[in-house]
Amino acid sequence: MSCSPEKPNLNSIWLKNKKALNHVLFTMRLRSFTPKNQTQNGPLAINPQPTCKIQDFTLTNLVSDKTSLLSDVILLNILSRLPKSQRNSNFLVSKRWLNLQGRLMRSIKLLDWDFLISGRLFLRFPNLIHVDLVNGCLISPQNSGIVCTQKIVSFNVGSDIGGKDWFLDERFVLNGDEIDEGLRVLANGCPNLRKLAVVNTSEMGLLSLAEECPTLQELELHMCDDQVLRGIAACQNLQILRLIGIVEGFYSYSSFVSDVGLTILAQGCKRLVKLELSGCKGSYEGIKAIGQCCQMLEELTLCDHRMEDGWLPALSYCENLKTLRFLSCKRIDCNPGFDEHLGCCPTLDSLHLEKCQLRNKQNLRALFIVCQDVREIVLKNCWGLDDDLFSTASICRRLKFLSLEGCSLLTTVGLESAIISWKELQSLKLISCKNVKDSEANLKWKSDTKSLLSSSLTGTGMACRGGKFFKKNDWKSLPGA
Repeated sequence: MSCSPEKPNLNSIWLKNKKALNHVLFTMRLRSFTPKNQTQNGPLAINPQPTCKIQDFTLTNLVSDKTSLLSDVILLNILSRLPKSQRNSNFLVSKRWLNLQGRLMRSIKLLDWDFLISGRLFLRFPNLIHVDLVNGCLISPQNSGIVCTQKIVSFNVGSDIGGKDWFLDERFVLNGDEIDEGLRVLANGCPNLRKLAVVNTSEMGLLSLAEECPTLQELELHMCDDQVLRGIAACQNLQILRLIGIVEGFYSYSSFVSDVGLTILAQGCKRLVKLELSGCKGSYEGIKAIGQCCQMLEELTLCDHRMEDGWLPALSYCENLKTLRFLSCKRIDCNPGFDEHLGCCPTLDSLHLEKCQLRNKQNLRALFIVCQDVREIVLKNCWGLDDDLFSTASICRRLKFLSLEGCSLLTTVGLESAIISWKELQSLKLISCKNVKDSEANLKWKSDTKSLLSSSLTGTGMACRGGKFFKKNDWKSLPGA
């Protein structure tokens, strides 16, 4: 006995397509309200002047989600114009809005490494150009309420952690093979990646990243060493680079960046515009190689550097350097050498020193000689800066802008003695310099709208926002001015 396959139920197939069904119902109702001469002689048209209330019927009354009538392009354009404070909760509306919101995301900070390895990251956020993998690379209890934070990283710790275990070493970070596998997955899923931050990667991981992401322009490497920098040389279009080696209290291990790594970096990344070396070792040869090869370098930042003595004269090879920053440095250069061998940076515009220990007059004087053509000097919360040390800044004859913050040892006498030598000085900013007082200085301070000096605080050296500003015309009464 032969049997034929059961025929599908056409009604069930028809009812599954709700959009098509709504469109048919909408067309049928419109035809019932439209004169016959309009349906026979031309395309379907709607009478602009309805004759009864039922003619106000529209398609929006047939669908539960009114936004489904809008195309993805129009809805994306609308969502992109919302403020960020309102944009983040849009994914709760529907699954469609969840997908559209993911397409608008360009930057993400990864917390779960499995979210990257599984590929769900790219399904959820297909248009990423900035990915921060630092927290995802750390092994820490996510359900812990104890959070340890430093300016470069923040992570959870358990209550059973001992004093010595606060150092982030290999026990608290994913191994190199896992990091490299994650970078390969990331490179395949985000070919338009422009900015990346990662911890404990290897040479092979960076090579795969450079091959698949030719648009990578900014890179931040934590727990970096010389071997890793062999792979970074393949990033031909890299412009901004942050190398973070040893950080006290967080990254404490035997590997570090030395002159070998700096030379490899200089020969491979010749388009660098900004470079930050944090907790890195090196010497005169490494900085010299960077200056000679990276001729487009405009900004150099040294954070808690471990450079050998005598490295400072190598800055003169950075011929196009415009900004030089020292952050949290315990020393500048203990043995910079003779003045005639220091050289100078002819294009340098700005010198920043923040949270640095300035206790040696010879070292600070050598720095100002190298930066003698600087136009702006910013000294913020630097320890040991007294009148004697500050007098060495008079070498910078072309100074136009000076900012001092937290210089508690500096007095009015020391400030005035340096001001006399700066004939081109145009602006001075003082914040929390308690020993510089109006009553002792022969200066008339001018306050702007952000720092109005209260009459009750006159003579105390304090403004309502902690800052003072004055212009060149205000110190003409100084002797020798």
